[in-house]
This record gives sequence, structure tokens and C-alpha cells, in this order.
Amino acid sequence: MRQAIETLVTLGRVFGFALEAVWAYKLRSIFVSAGIAMGIAALTVIVTSVDGAQRKALEIVDMFGPDAVFVLGGDIKSRAVGKRTLTLSWEDARRLRQSLPGAYLVVPMRAKRSIMARYGGKSKELPVVVGSTAAYSEVWNWPLAEGRDFSDRDVALGTKVGLIGDQAAEELFGDESPIGKVVFLGDLPIQVIGRLSYRGFSGGGSSIDERMIIPLTTLTQRFNMDRKYFRALRVKFHDPERMSVHVENTRSLLRHLHGLKDGEDDDFTILTADEILKFIGMLKGGLVVFLGVTATVAMLVGGFVLANLFYISVSERTSEIGLRKAMGAKAWTITAQFLFEAAILTIAGALIGMGLGLGLGQALTRLGILEIQFSAKVFVLALSSAVAVGVIFGIRPARQAARLDAVAALRGDGS
Repeated sequence: MRQAIETLVTLGRVFGFALEAVWAYKLRSIFVSAGIAMGIAALTVIVTSVDGAQRKALEIVDMFGPDAVFVLGGDIKSRAVGKRTLTLSWEDARRLRQSLPGAYLVVPMRAKRSIMARYGGKSKELPVVVGSTAAYSEVWNWPLAEGRDFSDRDVALGTKVGLIGDQAAEELFGDESPIGKVVFLGDLPIQVIGRLSYRGFSGGGSSIDERMIIPLTTLTQRFNMDRKYFRALRVKFHDPERMSVHVENTRSLLRHLHGLKDGEDDDFTILTADEILKFIGMLKGGLVVFLGVTATVAMLVGGFVLANLFYISVSERTSEIGLRKAMGAKAWTITAQFLFEAAILTIAGALIGMGLGLGLGQALTRLGILEIQFSAKVFVLALSSAVAVGVIFGIRPARQAARLDAVAALRGDGS
């Protein structure tokens, strides 16, 4: 017990010597910490972005639903510049409703971006106004908090009614119910008949709770858009366990309706929850590979900088080391001091790197690419990686210092 206490006291003194040395050699300390910081910044982005991608994937799948497909006009996977994206027509929607096995809901959609909404003295720029047929809330599994969805009659007549997202309603109406109120979209008056429940999902720099949904016919008529074609279709099926069959049936029917021959590319894109998961997986993989290489290189560079500077430090501090050994310092305390110095510098670099990494992560979040959230896992992984680099690259210079002969070191000869 007594020996253990004496060892701890000795280590405390050695740690104090290490702190003094780090402060005395400021330029060396800055170089080492900066090198480690770059690697830890990349490592922080890797861990937080992968966690964020997983959360985003689960959000998307939950919102998308396992029983639906989303069909976009144009082949977004291999679209040539200038190639048509408006390839889905009202006839496609009609035939899908009539002939697609297992389908029970087909809802065409189109969107108009960046429209100013006004109510009373308040205004808000809506990132998107969606035009849809009836059953928008049902087809997207998005219940109404109050009011009703618009009907087939509303679509047929192009009535000026709409649904409003929760965030848009809060900003325009505050605590008031929006039902029955008239919102101006540009110069178009829209009576709010339903308020969508809060969803909390964001992407592309905006929240889906900021949108409004109006009849597709109203959107195309009032904003002078092509009335024959629309941008997307949402289709829901019975028997979600047979989604692969549903997808193939949808593809075959649309290719037939569009007169596509064997060997010709699709002029549409079918997305499912599985497709979205694959895309998120590719995104995660790309981030891990790119940032992993960056982190590894930066950490190795930081480690080599640390080792080289410590070798130089040993040669510069031979007299100090010789004096300590002459006064009774053991080899292991000399080794421990240099390892403490390495650990202090790499931990400082880790803390700086985590700050940089979180800053980069916030930039990704603002771009709507991923949600970055700091966690205890990031903290532990960053610190343990930094300490490992310090020990691995600092051990040889530390041992070299410990092996110095006291007399030769006092003369400044080092051996």
C-alpha cells in the first residue's frame, strides 16, 4: 500500500514536470497538437455523420413507409443534361389506378418552389408548395392535426383550398387555428382546410413542416404550369411484403405506357424505402472511406511530427535529463515524463480537433445533408485515439531519453 502511494506521488511530480516542459516548448507543442487536431476533426465528422446517417435513414423509412413507391419523372440515376423530367401524365395515373395489381392509392404531385405566403401582417417564404390530388395526407402516412384533406371535387374544380404544415401554420397564425383562414400564395388566395401534424423531418436545408399543399389542378392553372404532366406519383400497395413484385409490375406497366423498347433506359425513377436505405448506405460508405483516409493520414503525420520533435527535444534536453538522473530519477520516471508530454499534447489536439469536427458537422447539418449530434462515443473515441498516437509515437524517444548516461548527459555528450 505504501509503495503504491509513493508511486502515485512520484507520477504526480512527473506529470507536473511534463506540464512545465509542454509550456516551455510552446512552438513544438503547437505543431504536434495541430497535426493531431486535423486527424481528430476528420474522425469526429466520421463518427457523428455515420450516426447521423443512420438516424436520417430511420426517419426517412418511417416517413416513407414500407408499403409504397415514389415514382419520379426522368431517370435521376443517369439523367443526361437537358433530358425531360416531366414524363408522367394523367393517363399514367389513371392506368395505374385501373391496372396495377395490389395498388389501392395513386396520388400525382408537382411542386412550386420559393413562394411567399402572407396572412394579415405576417409573411413567410415557403420553400415548396405541393400540388396533389386527394388523399395527400393518407398516401404519405401524415395525419391531420385538425381540419380535413381536400377531395376529388376540389381537384376537379381547381378550388382554392389547401393544407398547411405545422411550422408554417405556427409562424403565420401563432396560437390561432388556421382552419378557415385565407393565406395568399403570391396573389393566389388559399383557404386553409387542414393542418398537418408536426413531422420534424428536414432535408435540403428546409423542413417539410414549412410547406403547403393545394390541389394539383389549382397549382398548374394559377402558376401557368404544364397541365398534362406532373413530376411525381406516390403509389400505396396492399401486401407490403411483396414490394419487389409491386416495383417490377409498376416498372413494366410504365414502360408499356411510355412505349419504351427493350434495351431503352427507363424515363422514370422508382424509389422505395429499400432504395433510400441503399443510398444512405452508399453515402455513409463514401464518408467513411474519404474521411477515414483523411483522418488516418493526418493522425500519422501528427504522430511522425511528434516523434521527430521529441527526438530533437531529447538531444536539446540532455543536460536536464542528466541532472535528474544524477539526483536519483529512475529510467521509468524519465520515460513516463516524455509519455505524459506526448499524451498532454495529443489530448490538447484531440479537444481542438473535436471542436473543428463539430464545426464541420454543423455545416453539413445546415446544408441538410446529415444531422450531426455530439455523443459520449465521439469524446471517448477521440481521446483514446489521441492518447494511442501519443504513446505509440512517443515511446521510442522516451526510451532513448531514459537510456542516457547521467555523466555523459551532464557533459552534453548524450549516448
